[in-house]
Amino acid sequence: MALGNFTVQNAGLTPTQDQSVLSSNYLQWTDPNAADFSSFAQQYLPELYEQEVERFGNRTLSGFLRMVGAEMPMTSDQVIWSEQNRLHIGYDNVSKGAPAAGGETVFSVIVPGGNEVAVRVNQNIVVFDPATGLTLKGLITVAPNPGQPNNLDFTAVCYTAADFAALSNADLKVFVYGSDFAKGTLGMEGSVTPSFTQFQNKPTIIKDKYLVNGSDTAQIGWVEVATEDGTSGFLWYMKAESETRLRYEDYLEMAMVEGELAAAGSGVAGLVGGTNGTGTQGMFAALEERGNVYAGFSGAANPGAGALGDFDQILAQLDLQGAIEENMLFLDRATALDFDDMIAAQAGGGYNNTSAASYGLFDNESEMALNFGFSGFRRGSYDFYKTDWKYLNDASTRGMVNDIKGVLIPAGTSTVYDQMLGSNIRRPFLHVRYRASETDDRRMKSWITGSVGGAYTSSLDAMEVHYLSERCLCVQAANNFVLFVA
Repeated sequence: MALGNFTVQNAGLTPTQDQSVLSSNYLQWTDPNAADFSSFAQQYLPELYEQEVERFGNRTLSGFLRMVGAEMPMTSDQVIWSEQNRLHIGYDNVSKGAPAAGGETVFSVIVPGGNEVAVRVNQNIVVFDPATGLTLKGLITVAPNPGQPNNLDFTAVCYTAADFAALSNADLKVFVYGSDFAKGTLGMEGSVTPSFTQFQNKPTIIKDKYLVNGSDTAQIGWVEVATEDGTSGFLWYMKAESETRLRYEDYLEMAMVEGELAAAGSGVAGLVGGTNGTGTQGMFAALEERGNVYAGFSGAANPGAGALGDFDQILAQLDLQGAIEENMLFLDRATALDFDDMIAAQAGGGYNNTSAASYGLFDNESEMALNFGFSGFRRGSYDFYKTDWKYLNDASTRGMVNDIKGVLIPAGTSTVYDQMLGSNIRRPFLHVRYRASETDDRRMKSWITGSVGGAYTSSLDAMEVHYLSERCLCVQAANNFVLFVA
């Protein structure tokens, strides 16, 4: 059988007698956007960087709760704790009626929650009128009847005037400072039973998953990396699993900071069944409900007495609360610089003026590199330690919203009554409770399913890495916290 005529297609190559690199004997890169791979064997191969460029630095955000709190297990669907109420007796929003014969005046107190007014006959009171600045002191002659909740009246007479007519009729402030009895009389009638306030939170279940199909695991592609969790070197497809885990660990903290409970009538509360939860109360929500919120802290535009005056308002509020001496400030970049400028504005002299405060460690000299920042300072009877909170600066989280400027957190621990233990215990003001028992520890679970990577738990041609945690945040003594908002 004879061969037919055929034409050899010109491949564009011209042979040579030596191994020289010529345009005539190597394939050229003709179309970098071509769909085929005919131009893959290039005359000059590109230089390939195997290392992954870390252009965003350390991308993880967690670590805040590890610095200020602790993690403890629990076995229930709910955590309940009790906090002390104030020791002394005082009321605001008090109104008064017209004085009767003898100067007796009836005062009315509105107490929410069905509590009783804890004033008794022969006790001394101070009555202050914010509208006029006038203060009068009196003696209680008729106490509220026990068992009458909410709207309770008591009667008093004035020590320094015929009556209390000089005071306004509403928005008065009253507190008890002692008692006054005649000789040979009976003792105090009734007693004051201390009460406490209960708070509660519920854990939320946080899940995530990483999936890679079997075909992709068979196509090996190596990249040299250095991840935030300390992993370094050449990684295969599990690099994505590593970053999924890092992102999930950030979610564990972010959920404790940002969490919201589903309010009655909300869209979440209206969901029936399904796979949704009902939320948990995070730190921001707790501080907005029962903490101190300060809006519009003076910035660099008014760094001197303006910012210091704002800060002194915060100190005055702390004096009204627990007056905890040591506190930590976690701030975004702009507010941290505002604090630096506020402190530096008190210097009044140059960098060589040792008699006044200056930037940094207060010993900056002309031949030294100046440190234009403060990590701590003292004002009044309080010590403050300042640091940047990366979560508030990150462009993909709170740094994008920029409405929360920082938070002031008291250092140390608080004493509360634990309902489960039945005793007083000491806990950090911020701490995480996670579900755990002898059977299952749900602090941070991870497991692999599928038919790839040695799992062989199902017919799914993929490997699934699952993550799960069930936890909530306890914000105790929130009245000692300050949330800075824009």
